[in-house]
Amino acid sequence: MAEVIGANDRVALGAFDGLPVLSVADLDADPHGMFRRYRAAYPFVGHQAGGYLILRHADIERLGNGSGTAASETAHPEMFGVTEGALFDLFEQGMLTANGAVHRRRRSPFSRSFAARTMADLRPQIRRSAEELIESWYADGRVEFVDQFAAQLPARVIGNLLGLPRADIPSFTSLVYSVTRFFSSSIVPDEIPELEAACRDLRNYVEKTLDDRRSSPRDDFLSDFLAKADAAGELSPLEIVFQIVQLIIGGTDTTRVAIVMQLALLLQHREQWDAVCRDPSLVPGAVAEAMRFEPSVASFVRVTTEDIELGGAVLPARQFVILSTMSAARDGDAYDRPDVFDIRRTDQPRLLPAFGAGAHRCIGEALARVELEESLAALAARLPQLRLDEAPVIRGHSGIRRVDSMRISWQP
Repeated sequence: MAEVIGANDRVALGAFDGLPVLSVADLDADPHGMFRRYRAAYPFVGHQAGGYLILRHADIERLGNGSGTAASETAHPEMFGVTEGALFDLFEQGMLTANGAVHRRRRSPFSRSFAARTMADLRPQIRRSAEELIESWYADGRVEFVDQFAAQLPARVIGNLLGLPRADIPSFTSLVYSVTRFFSSSIVPDEIPELEAACRDLRNYVEKTLDDRRSSPRDDFLSDFLAKADAAGELSPLEIVFQIVQLIIGGTDTTRVAIVMQLALLLQHREQWDAVCRDPSLVPGAVAEAMRFEPSVASFVRVTTEDIELGGAVLPARQFVILSTMSAARDGDAYDRPDVFDIRRTDQPRLLPAFGAGAHRCIGEALARVELEESLAALAARLPQLRLDEAPVIRGHSGIRRVDSMRISWQP
């Protein structure tokens, strides 16, 4: 991949003189408002941290599918001065940011395991896990939903899949939540040492787990993956470690945020929550609409490999670009009444933008959909009288977004 031009070398050619550069503070304060304002006038804008924000649904679909772009490899950590260590290795060694044959080699061991049909077989197990969590606090009549359900369910699912001890869930999820902060364009240099330490600890945890599996194989996904990877000899020891690190990251934090937001949005639109409780066939539509309206993943990144014309301006080659799925999901050219939450919406695309695009589309999409649908169905069946006592605040305009606490109550 060609060397990326630095943030100070930003240049856009064509129709827009004085291209706006959006500040992190303004984006954090009102991301939807900022995207709405600038999307109407500009196909892309500059970002304070460097690179460009791509704003329109059609452009994001085009660039995400590989038209004139490539995965960012190590451009993101380098943009923040990170050129070695565990955080750098996460980008250099993982499948998510790799290109071409390297990407295919790293991704292929997982493709069959995460096929939609295989993930659908996990529905009964995931539903039972959701019901067990609900039962553990049902008699209390109230719960802090983020920590006691939304964080627990995806961690249990990925833990069961990889054969991780349930007692390890609090520690590895805490590390994941720290590491994923580095995927945002809003990070500041003072945060990086803490995130590096978390990534190093997560890497060490995975290395130890893999060593245990090599010495004592089990009849599980991780042992099967290791046996095939070792036999094929196509992945280095470090690549093997970071594929599992990325799998744990992708299988926990994004789903946690999505579980929180779909329930909060439904309880804030009471008639739609009541409809889901009456009619479980509305669950898939509710999941899709929540992921559109407040996606857990706000963007994914690419690097331009050639000059690209967008809306009358030229985005030059070798630029770091942030494809804002968050902006795309509210684009009036793609959706009718884009700022209205409507679980009966008929204009949802077959492929939701929040799961990425092209060869790098989220490998865990089928699993995430199953988790989101089964968790929502379990909550609607057991707790139709839910009340939202404290709504969560969702933050972030790039990478994986963050949520704070959410409190719900009911009459046992």
